[in-house]
Amino acid sequence: MTSITNETYTVHFNTNAYDKLNQYLKTNNFSKLFIIVDNNTHHHCLPYFMSQLETELTIEIIEIEAGEVNKNIDTCVGVWNALSELGADRKALIINVGGGVVTDLGGFIACTFKRGLKYINVPTSLLAMVDASVGGKTGVDLGALKNQIGVISSGDMVLVDTGYLETLPKNHLKSGLAEMLKHGLIYDASYWNSFLDLDALSLTDLDRLIHQSVDIKNTIVTEDPFENGLRKTLNFGHTLGHAIESYFLSQTDKPELLHGEAIAIGMIMESYISSELLGFPKTDLDMIKKTFLDLFHKVAIDNSDHEAIIELLKYDKKNEHGNINFVLLEQIGQPKIDCLVDNEVILKAFDYYKL
Repeated sequence: MTSITNETYTVHFNTNAYDKLNQYLKTNNFSKLFIIVDNNTHHHCLPYFMSQLETELTIEIIEIEAGEVNKNIDTCVGVWNALSELGADRKALIINVGGGVVTDLGGFIACTFKRGLKYINVPTSLLAMVDASVGGKTGVDLGALKNQIGVISSGDMVLVDTGYLETLPKNHLKSGLAEMLKHGLIYDASYWNSFLDLDALSLTDLDRLIHQSVDIKNTIVTEDPFENGLRKTLNFGHTLGHAIESYFLSQTDKPELLHGEAIAIGMIMESYISSELLGFPKTDLDMIKKTFLDLFHKVAIDNSDHEAIIELLKYDKKNEHGNINFVLLEQIGQPKIDCLVDNEVILKAFDYYKL
C-alpha cells in the first residue's frame, strides 16, 4: 500500500513501514531510543516490532498499565520520571507501540518532556490505526473526562502494520470499525456502503479499507489541522458518545465501554437528532441503527442516567461561548457543524436508541 503524506508526517504501511523506520533511524543522530508500551503490547507486539529494528542505539522499554483508566497525568508523571532516570535528552526518540491510550499519552509525553522530543506512533489496535495515531492529537483524560489535557503536535511518522490486528480481541476490532464507519457517514457514502455486509469482507478488503480510512482522516486534517471548521466533522457521534463513555467510566456499577462502543451509541443518537432537526432521511437513520446494533450489543442506559450524561456535554471540546455544538448529518457524507440541540431532543434520542 502506498504511503500517505501531509506537511508534517507520513503514514507508512506494513513491510514498507519498517524499511522507512530503519532508514529514518540511520539518517538521524539520535542519542537513545525509548519505546513506550502497555502490558498487553509489551507481550503481544513488542517482540515482533523489535525483530524489525535495525539500529545500534541503546533501547529502553517503558511499560504502562493498559486501559483508558490509566490515561492520566499520574501515568505521565511516572513516564517522565522514568525518562529522566534513564537519561533521556533532547536528542532522544520516543516510539509509542500500542493502541489509542499509548499513542495519545505517549505523544503527549514526547511533546512535553524537555519541551519536546521527536516521536513515532506504531498503532497496534484498529482504532489507533484509523483514528488515534493520525492527526497529531495527543493528550490524557482529566478524571473521567475524555482528552481534556493535551496538544496538537504530530510525530514524524506513523507505522501501520495490520499484522498486529491478529493480536486483538474481537471486541477491540469492532471498536475500531466504529470509527471507520464514521468516516463513511461524514465524508463518503460509497465508503459507508462498503461496510453494509461485514461478513463478506476479507482480510485484503480490510487492509484496503484501513488505508482508505486513514486517507479520509488525513485529507480532513490536512485541510484543517487545528479544528477550526472541517476537522470538527470527525467528532460526529463523539459529543454524546464521549459523555456516555465518561459517565460509564465514572460509575462502579456500570461496565467500562470501549471507545467504539460508546461512539456507536453516539452516532445512532446523533443520527436521530439529525433526522429531527435537519431532515436526515428516516430510512438511512434506521439503516445506521441496524448496522451498529448488528455490530455491538445494545447497552443498558437507564432513564436515571440521562441527566448526568447530558450534564457531561458541557465538557465537550467543540463547545464555544457556552454553547454545546453538535456535528449532525444532512445526508450520508454531508455533515453540518456547530448545531445547537435542545435537551428535549436529546432525551428523545435516548428513547430512539433504546427502542
